[in-house]
Amino acid sequence: TRANLAGANLRGADLSEADLSGANLSQADLTGATVRGARFRATAFRGSRLVEADLTGSDLSQANLFKSTLQRSSFKSTVFR
Repeated sequence: TRANLAGANLRGADLSEADLSGANLSQADLTGATVRGARFRATAFRGSRLVEADLTGSDLSQANLFKSTLQRSSFKSTVFR
């Protein structure tokens, strides 16, 4: 999608099944977000907050999670390639 959501406040958002492949989510706050089955291929999450987020079954292939906070999040069946 190449969407630019850098710095976006997505706290508690439901992005389940969304396709944000190639998007820029750097510095975005996804605290408590539900993103089950979402596609984030080659998405930039640099410095993002994914605290208590549910990423069950999501695809994070080639995603950049450098300096992201991933505390207490669920990654069951999530793809990291």
